[in-house]
Amino acid sequence: MGAKAERRVDTGRLRRLRVAKDVMDREWAGPLDLDVVAARAGYSRYHFVRCFKAAYGETPGQYLSRRRIERAQDLLRSANLTITEICVLVGFSSLGTFCTRFKQVTGVTPGEFRVRERAREQPAVPGCFVLLWAGGFAQPDRARD
Repeated sequence: MGAKAERRVDTGRLRRLRVAKDVMDREWAGPLDLDVVAARAGYSRYHFVRCFKAAYGETPGQYLSRRRIERAQDLLRSANLTITEICVLVGFSSLGTFCTRFKQVTGVTPGEFRVRERAREQPAVPGCFVLLWAGGFAQPDRARD
């Protein structure tokens, strides 16, 4: 296989992986099924994990977890929400898993992170605004009124 054909294969693979990565970037807060994400890229689950890690240096699970932790850091800095509310908003179903993963990534617990960041005196966004932005409030049905 020539260099040009090899480049086409790599470009095609990266394009398909980018589709899957875009899905994870858009839907990071919800539960994501690895089989569904892999199928979007046209791969089996196991081949997708290998290709993703080769291209991006981390597995899809590690990537998604890191993105969720980054979003949690933003919320801990700026939102007036409990750690449990933030855990759920960023897509973790277990507070224990969230706190463990957060500490693995940042070196501190979510509570310690919040205290450290709040010491910098940044104004907090009221929790009701964050919940509204995240779709936490149901809209009334105007047709019934």
